[in-house]
Amino acid sequence: MGEWLVDLETRLAFQEDAIDALNRASVAQERAIADLRAEVAELSRALRQVSGLPVPGPGEEPAPPHY
Repeated sequence: MGEWLVDLETRLAFQEDAIDALNRASVAQERAIADLRAEVAELSRALRQVSGLPVPGPGEEPAPPHY
């Protein structure tokens, strides 16, 4: 009778470890997503600022420095 109880306790311990590992991974992913969202927002703001600047035509661009 005691053997099945030890087996259940062992399984419970492994499940608790797995749940903790999944929770840590989930928290890390949430942080990464939040960081990426902030970066995308900053890039969007920068793009909006730059998009108002005039873009030179193909003949108006100066030659690269190696010419």
